[in-house]
Amino acid sequence: MAVRIVRQPNKIALLGSPTSAAAASLGHEGAPAALRTAGLIDRLQSVGYEVTDLGDDPQQLYQPDEESPRARNIPRVIQALEALKPRVEQAVKSGALPLILSGDCSVVLATIAGVRRYFRNVGLIYMDRDADLNTPATTPSGSVDAMVVSHVAGRGAAELVRFWSEPPLVRDPDLALFGAARLDPAEEETLRRSPLRRYLAADVQRMGAGAAAQAAIDSIHAGAHEFVLHFDVDTIADFQATNYPGEGGLSLYEVHDALITFAKQRHLAAMDVSAYNPTKDADGSAARVIVDLLADVFKERLKALPEGVPLTVQVPAAASEVRAQGAGTPAAPAAGQGWSSDSPDQTSAPCRTPGESSADESSQAADEPGESHGE
Repeated sequence: MAVRIVRQPNKIALLGSPTSAAAASLGHEGAPAALRTAGLIDRLQSVGYEVTDLGDDPQQLYQPDEESPRARNIPRVIQALEALKPRVEQAVKSGALPLILSGDCSVVLATIAGVRRYFRNVGLIYMDRDADLNTPATTPSGSVDAMVVSHVAGRGAAELVRFWSEPPLVRDPDLALFGAARLDPAEEETLRRSPLRRYLAADVQRMGAGAAAQAAIDSIHAGAHEFVLHFDVDTIADFQATNYPGEGGLSLYEVHDALITFAKQRHLAAMDVSAYNPTKDADGSAARVIVDLLADVFKERLKALPEGVPLTVQVPAAASEVRAQGAGTPAAPAAGQGWSSDSPDQTSAPCRTPGESSADESSQAADEPGESHGE
C-alpha cells in the first residue's frame, strides 16, 4: 500500500539526538537542550513556521573504549541511530521538514535512513570543516565521527555500513562535501580515487558561497531528487563552541549564504545540525549565533517556497514491502515525486492547489515497519 505524503512548507518537526558517543569527548550531548533554551523554537515560529517539538532520544555518552581503539563506542552509536531513525520516518510522513539537533555527526546515518524509508533516491550535502572520510584502518583517533562519510558511502566499520540493509546509504556521485578545510593524508588519497563531489573551503571562497552551493546541488541532482543537508557548526571559521574549532575555513557570512541556497531547495528532505558543544559556551553566545543563523536561513526558505501550496508525493509504505511483493524497479520518478510501489503505469499524485485535500490523507495509509538495521 502506498503512502501519500503532503509536504507542508511552513511546518518543521524538531527532533533531538543528544549523543556524544561517536565523538572523542563529552559535551555534544547537551546541544539539543541548549539550542532550545537559546530560543530556537520561538525564533522559528516568529519567522512563520509551525514547529512540532518531538523531543529527545535517550542520551548516549562518550566513554573511553580501549577494547575498540580503531572504532570507539560503536554499540552506543548504533543505539543512538536506532532511536532516531523511526522518529525521522514519522517526521517525514507528517509532511513537516525534519530538523535534527544532534550532538554527533554520525546521526546523519539515521537521518538519511529515515528519509529513505519513503524515498529511493536520496543525496547528501555534507557541510563540515572535516571530510570525515577515515575508516577503522586509517583513523588516527578511533573517533567514529571522523568516519561518517565513509559509513554513508558503504565503507568503514561493518556494523555501521550495515545500518542500512542494502549499503550504501548514498552513492558517491550523490554525495557532496562542502566547506572541508582539514583532510588527513588518507582522506586526500580517498578523494583522489573517488567520484565523490567536493567543494573544499578554498573552492567555495573562490567561487562564492551561493554559487558553490548551487553547483553542489546540481552535481548531486538535488533539483530532481530528495537530499539531506548535514551542517556541522565547526564549518564556521573561529567558532569556538565545538570540539575542534579552527582558523580559516568559511566565514559566518559564507556559511549563511550557502545554507540559504541549500534551504531554498524544494527537495530538501531533512536537515541536521551537529557538533555544538555547550560546555564550551558559558555565556550562551555561540548558541545564539546558531539560532540566529537558522532562523534567518529558514525565513528565506519560507519566502522561496510556494506558500499555501503543499507538495503531494506518493511513496511506498516500505522499501522492503516492494521487494517482498517481487515488484520490479519502477522508472525514475519525476522531480518532486516519490518512489511509488504502485504499478509502473500509475504516476505519483501531482502538486495540490489551495482548496484540495489536506495532509490528513496521509493518515489513511497504515504505517508499516521499516527496514531491519544494525544486524
